[in-house]
Amino acid sequence: MRRETLRALQGAQESGRAVALVTPLDGGPQQVLGLADLGQDVSTELAQAVRSALATDRAVLLAEGGVERLVCPRNPPLRLIVVGAVHIAEALCGLAQTLGYAVTVIDPRAGFARAGLFPGVTLLNVWPQEAFETVALDARTAVVLLTHDPKIDDPALRCVLSSDVFYIAALGSTRTQARRLERLAAEGYTSPQLARIHGPAGLAIGARTPAEIALSVLAQMTQRLREPRS
Repeated sequence: MRRETLRALQGAQESGRAVALVTPLDGGPQQVLGLADLGQDVSTELAQAVRSALATDRAVLLAEGGVERLVCPRNPPLRLIVVGAVHIAEALCGLAQTLGYAVTVIDPRAGFARAGLFPGVTLLNVWPQEAFETVALDARTAVVLLTHDPKIDDPALRCVLSSDVFYIAALGSTRTQARRLERLAAEGYTSPQLARIHGPAGLAIGARTPAEIALSVLAQMTQRLREPRS
């Protein structure tokens, strides 16, 4: 690997930018390509291969112009943003970290967001609308709302519904979800936007304990992450 290629990979890692390493199998020079690099100088086939590799976290073998190239994704860690530092959040954060997620917990209630309960997690003791001014929302991010409090959950939903996050979920009963959707619809949110909210959060596995509920949420989140995307 050439020094400039290594520098490009290191720079992408430090900045949290998703890139693909393109390696010609005939020994030609490698390329480091991110989504912003897929302009006129990149063929349609290579651009599609880069997008596919980054979206699926899987290498793509591209045969083009008589040359085979291996397109390997170098994505930043997946991220989970949890709104509400409650008991379920403790279990959810631990499980997500096991799966390699970088986790952030947002809760304006100082009595809930205690560092000792969330080792290795970024804690933001502010309102969601303040947190999302600095927390980036992208297609490798999941957001889970756990407070049951519209004063906290609704502002968070307003911030994320127009974003590219791959998963949005909110804890609560079917009735709570229906009321939540009614409030947001009255504010002008569309049916496709509201359909993005998984509520009640998690797969229906009969979960009862905080750990079981966390497991159901992680399972649904993984299912959504790995679904084919149009």
